[in-house]
Parts: sequence; structure tokens; C-alpha cells
Amino acid sequence: MRDVNIQRLLESLALAPPTEEGVKKLIQLVTTYAQGFKLWLGPTFPLLTLCHPDTAQAITSASAADAPKDMLFYGFLKPWMGDGLLLSAGNKWSRHHHMPTPAFHFNILKLYVAIFNKSVNIMHGKWQCLASEGNTRLDMFEHISLMTLNSLQKWVFSFDSNCQEKPSDYITAFLELSAFVEERNQQILLHSDFLYYLTPDGRRFRRACRLVHDLTDAVIQERRRSLPTQGTDGFLKDKAKSKTLDFVDVLLLSKDEDWRELSDEDIRAEADTFMFGGHDTTASGLSWILYHLSRHPEYQERCRQEVRELLKDCEPMEIGETPPAQRLSCRYGAGRLHTTSKSWDPNYYSDHGAGEARVGQGRSLLHLIECGLMAFLLSPN
Repeated sequence: MRDVNIQRLLESLALAPPTEEGVKKLIQLVTTYAQGFKLWLGPTFPLLTLCHPDTAQAITSASAADAPKDMLFYGFLKPWMGDGLLLSAGNKWSRHHHMPTPAFHFNILKLYVAIFNKSVNIMHGKWQCLASEGNTRLDMFEHISLMTLNSLQKWVFSFDSNCQEKPSDYITAFLELSAFVEERNQQILLHSDFLYYLTPDGRRFRRACRLVHDLTDAVIQERRRSLPTQGTDGFLKDKAKSKTLDFVDVLLLSKDEDWRELSDEDIRAEADTFMFGGHDTTASGLSWILYHLSRHPEYQERCRQEVRELLKDCEPMEIGETPPAQRLSCRYGAGRLHTTSKSWDPNYYSDHGAGEARVGQGRSLLHLIECGLMAFLLSPN
């Protein structure tokens, strides 16, 4: 392990922004220090950055008690996403992490295939319009990101903002929150809540949080009011008629092992968390898949043939009825070549009940040292 002094840190902050050029700078740093390196964020805050699978294993295999979540970066998300699965820890995480699982059951998700396809067809229509106007280039990620947000809104809330076709205050606020968090993370002086909320961006961040929370709260309260009058059976029958049981519905009906329900605040936190965690990673993965298929026409044709064999005489809207074993398998591995997140944000390593964590060649992690993983460099590809 090697130290990177404060001068090198300042250089990396200035020259390694979240861009292609920034990624190249990080690769240079990791090429020099293959196992990992230590950055000093100020005179008293060491950050151990691990970038080799062997050294990273000490953290990835540690229990939640031994590697609790750090709230430096995650703390920037808390006013927006509350105490959902991404940010919660300990007993609360253990109590809640199984409760959203039914929302991902195939029998629920297949009912949304037609809805998702409509979102994709809107995107295709926009691309066809651009192509007919002579456009040969477009920001694919921006279009796919709007499509995934449109789809997720329907799955999480049963709400259609038509954000692909017209401006949406909710989607605008949502995208602003993502940008504000990333920008704040790049500026050490704004890590202080006191300083950040005095800035124009800090005030805009708060306004965007209120707008996003207001929509989520309105949906939850409307569903909550309908439950006592209909009862659970009546509620489910009503949902069966519309053939949609969305994420908020599942959380409203969920109970933990002690038969305790989630509060409205808990449901809002999970809904906002899955909106954030689902749209960006999915859009990134799809963008890279399309990029690689465009660069390799032979694999694009193989993929097209596989889809045709799968659908046969079915309409695309009916693909949800296809047995799971016959669905398209993702064989093209774009996720292995391009991770959807370039790093895993830091964890504190604590030797609570576990002794030392070995990171190779006789080295061990110190108690309560902060560790970060360069995820996009851990793959052998």
C-alpha cells in the first residue's frame, strides 16, 4: 500500500472528475499502485482505496457489523432517500430487507411487460423521428434514462408523468437531486451541511427534495386511505381488475416477522431508494449493451435472431406470458466490461468481534479505517 499525499489528492480532485478523462487518471493511479493506495482527505482523514480483488475481499466478505456503511457520501443522500435499504443499517436493515421481495415476483413483473414496452415504443418513436430529420447522433443515455424513469414510475407508483414526451416537474427534480449529490461529493468544502445549505445549490436541493417527497407522500396516503374501507381482500381484488400491483402496494401490505407494518415514512424511503437505484443503473447497462451491439454487428444479429426465436408468433406485448426458462438470456456480458458504478462508496472497517481483516502479504486493516473499492477496476476484463 502506498500513501498519496495531499498535493496528489488535490491534483486528483482537479484532474479526475466523473468523466472519461477522470477515469483515465484513476486508471493511471491504479496502474502505479496495483493493490491499493491511501488518500488523505485533509490532515486527519485517511481513505484506503482498494483496487485488486484479493485486497477487496477483506471488505466484500465482511459482515454488516464489521463493515458498517459510512455516512460521508451516503449522508448526502439521506435528506432525499431517508432510511431506506441503501442507507439503513443494523436491526432496521435486517427487519426491512425482505419486505420488498414480493414486488419482484415474476407473476407481478410479467403484468408490467406491456407497460414497459409502451415506454420503450415511445423512445423508439422519438429515435425514428430524429432519424427522419437527418440526425445521425444522439445522447442515447439521456433518452434511455427518461425511458427507465418513465417505466419505474409506473411500477413504483402506478403513475405516468409522460416524461418522455413533455417536461415533468417530478422528473426534473429527481434528476437535479442526482446531479446535486454528485457535484457536492466532488467539492470538499461543501461536505459540511451548514455551508452547503447556505449555497444556491443547497437551497435548490431542499426544494427538489420537497417536490419529490410530496408526490410520493400523496400516493402513499391515497392508498393508505383506501385500505380500511376496502380491506386487504377488496384492495387486492381491485388491483387484480387493473392487473397491476405496484411497489407501494406491496410495501403497504407487507409485515415483518413481528407482524409490524411499515410506516408511511419507511415506504417513502424505500420508494425513493428504488427509483434512484433502479433507473440510473438500468439506463447505464442498456446504453453499454447497445453500444457494444452497434460495434459488433455479428453479435447484434445473433441477439436479433434469439429474440425472433423467442417471440415466434407472439406479439412483443405478450412476452410476459412466456415461461421464464424460455426468456431471452443475457449472454453478451456488457455488465462485466462496464460496471454501472465506477466505485463502491466507503465503508468503515471495524474489528468488532472479527479480529483483523487480512489484505495480503501480512497486512491487515486497522480498526475503524475507512475503505473504498474501485469497482470498475476489480474485474479481470
